[in-house]
Amino acid sequence: MAPTTWTPLAGDALAGATVLVIDDDPVNVTLLERVLQRAGVGTVHGLTDPSLAVSACLDLQPDLLMLDLHMPRLDGLEVLGQLRLTLPEGEFLPVIVLTGDVRSAARDDALAAGAKDFLIKPFDHTEVVLRVRNLIETRILYDSVRRHNDELRSELDQRTERERLERTERAVRRRRVEGALAGDVLGMVFQPITDLSTNEVVGVEALARFACAPRRPPNEWFAEAAEVGLGTELELAAVRAALAAVDRFSVETFVSVNVSPSTAAAPELRDLVARGPSGRIVLELTEHDRIDCYEPVLEALDGLRRHGVRMAVDDAGAGYAGLQHILRLRPEILKLDMGLTRGINADPARRALATALVNFAADIDSMIIAEGVETSEELDTLRSLDVQCAQGYLLGRPDPAPDEHGRSATMGTDPADITAEPRPRPRRQQ
Repeated sequence: MAPTTWTPLAGDALAGATVLVIDDDPVNVTLLERVLQRAGVGTVHGLTDPSLAVSACLDLQPDLLMLDLHMPRLDGLEVLGQLRLTLPEGEFLPVIVLTGDVRSAARDDALAAGAKDFLIKPFDHTEVVLRVRNLIETRILYDSVRRHNDELRSELDQRTERERLERTERAVRRRRVEGALAGDVLGMVFQPITDLSTNEVVGVEALARFACAPRRPPNEWFAEAAEVGLGTELELAAVRAALAAVDRFSVETFVSVNVSPSTAAAPELRDLVARGPSGRIVLELTEHDRIDCYEPVLEALDGLRRHGVRMAVDDAGAGYAGLQHILRLRPEILKLDMGLTRGINADPARRALATALVNFAADIDSMIIAEGVETSEELDTLRSLDVQCAQGYLLGRPDPAPDEHGRSATMGTDPADITAEPRPRPRRQQ
C-alpha cells in the first residue's frame, strides 16, 4: 500500500480533530463517541472489529486512535505492531489504550508497543476529554515541527543544489578563461590617439580581442576572469601582448594599456614594465573600478613612475568617486568618458563639465584625452574647449596592424581630411 500523508490540523484542537475508536464492545464505542462529540471533537469514528484497524487508519487518517487492549482474534498489542509496520515513516499517530486491566505489566506492554497514554475502564468522562485534548495538541505541535523541518530541509536541498550548479558553472567558466590564457587566442588591436593641435598620432591604446568562443565583448572576458579568480592573470597576459608590440611603433608613440587597480599593484606588472620601454607606457585605471584601500595602489604606482611609466584615469566624469578618486591617484592623463564627449557639441551641460575637467587637469598638470569621438562637430567642440588629444572612430578604429606611427588603416592618409583645421591652442591664464 502506498504511503499516506496525514493532513495537518487547523483551528481549535478538538474541533478540527478526527478520532478513531476501536473496541470490541459496542457500548464502549458508543459511550466514547458521545463523550467526545459533546466535548467538541470534530469527527469521531467507531469500530468493533480490530482487523479493520489498519485500513481504517490509512483511510481516515485520524489525529488520535483510542484502542482497546484486550480483544478477541486480534488484541491491541497486535494492532499496534501492524500500525508500526504500515504507517508512513515518520508519521506520528498518538494512541490511547483502553483497558480494564489494572496490572502494571499491561500498562508497560502497551507503552512499549507504541501507545502514548491509557485509560482504565470504566471511563471518567472528564479524564477522557483531558487526555484526548492533550494528545491532540501534542499531535498539532508535532505536525508544526515536522512542517518546519520539512521546509528547512527543502531550503537546504535547494541551496545545496544551487551551490552545486554554481560550482559547476564556475568550473566551466574558469576552464574557459584558462583556455584563453593557454591558447593563442588573445590578440591586441591598437586605436590611435591624436593630438588635436597638430592632427598627429601621438599614442595608441592597446585593446584586447579574443579569437575564440563565446564571441563576446572583451570586457565580458575580463569580468568573467575576475569572477573566477583569474582577473590579474588575464590582464597581465593582455599587457604582455601589448608590450610585445611596442617596438613596431616609432619612439615618439606611447602605448596605453588597461589594468585594474589590483593588477596595477601586482609585482608581476612591475617586472613586466621593468623589462620594456617603460618611458613609452601609459597605464589606464578605469574610474569604474572601486579602490577600497589606496595605499598599496599608490605605492605600486610610485614604483612604476620611477621607471618612467605614466598613469591615466579612464572614464573620467563617469566613475564612482569623481574628482576625489583623481586627487588620490594624481594621474598624468585624464581620459574623458565617451558618455561625456558624445553629443557634446549640442549639450551645454556636457560642455560645462568638460570645461571644468580641462581646467582641473591643467591645475594638476595632467593632459586630457577625449574618448569616443565620432563626429567632426564633436571634434571641433573639443578643440574649442582646449582638449589636447582625442580618440574615436572618427579618428581611427582599433587596428591589429597600424603603421609605425600608430595610424589606423581606417584613417585617411591625412587626418585633416576628416577634421577641422588645427589651430594653436590658447595659453591658459595662470
